[in-house]
Amino acid sequence: MERALKRYGPIFVLPTALAFAIGFVFPFLQGVYLSFCQFTTIKDAHWIGIGNYQRALTDAQFGQAFQFTVSFAVVSILFINVIAFALALLLTRNLKGTNVFRTVFFMPNLIGGIVLGYIWQILINCVLSLVGKPLLALNSTAGYWGLIILMCWQQIGYMMIIYIAGLQAVPDDLIEAAQIDGSTSWQTLWKVKLPMVMPSITICMFLTLTNSFKLFDQNLALTAGEPNHATEMLAYNI
Repeated sequence: MERALKRYGPIFVLPTALAFAIGFVFPFLQGVYLSFCQFTTIKDAHWIGIGNYQRALTDAQFGQAFQFTVSFAVVSILFINVIAFALALLLTRNLKGTNVFRTVFFMPNLIGGIVLGYIWQILINCVLSLVGKPLLALNSTAGYWGLIILMCWQQIGYMMIIYIAGLQAVPDDLIEAAQIDGSTSWQTLWKVKLPMVMPSITICMFLTLTNSFKLFDQNLALTAGEPNHATEMLAYNI
């Protein structure tokens, strides 16, 4: 059996390897190449070296967008993962209606970013306004926290499902052994559950990180970078 696996294993791996190369490796390498080119479409790319990078690094507006995106990413990653993990802990207990709550929390992730942006723009501007004028267009702090709220509302349910899967995979024997040894609920969480769900935590951390840095449609619909490009994120700036 082992000889057969070693002999025919590459044949079964080949379709997945080809799909990965076509869908990820080739586009990634092409993107790196195009970053050193001046182009409108990929067929008329002209090599200009590091000109694009020099232009970006010397552009004050790009630097401001980068700083804003980093600060947004740090806060959103913290909020999303902490709240999602807390909800996962609650919904893995023997409570009535857990499936309903899981569905309700996950539903915002199914709504498109443009739609979410306009919905929250209407909500925030109607509830909070400055002398009858839209708050998001006048206050960069309100725009920042509006983006945080929107991102959390959309992403928490998705991350919660991943954390639930990780918590359900923790063997009951370990939890029972910890309880028999006199471990409190808090100690069980820190010493047993958290180490066992580290793969889920890693996945959620990277998903929230990438989602924060590539956020575009929500930024466009909610603030459009106003006021005066103060809430312009990296993807929107590019």
